[in-house]
Amino acid sequence: MTDKIVVSSTETQTVELSSEEEAERNASQAEWDSGADARAMAALRKERNQRLAETDWMANSDVTMSDAQKLYRQELRDLPANTADPESPNWPNKP
Repeated sequence: MTDKIVVSSTETQTVELSSEEEAERNASQAEWDSGADARAMAALRKERNQRLAETDWMANSDVTMSDAQKLYRQELRDLPANTADPESPNWPNKP
């Protein structure tokens, strides 16, 4: 197997991999691929947390939240559990 290595921003070299190097690269790639769902879910939670943080002011004791605001925040909290594809979630509409 050959693999390309970027030496600089303008130069790429092709190198031959030994069978051991190829097996190590394949194992590394398989490990990376198997973590794709976890990375996508982590990214979804990060975005969800940001959207919740933007609405935290609504939960202050001196603010009366509308039903739409309550529903929006609840849908955000429920999103990870209700998402089949974390790479393209169905985000709730902000009121």
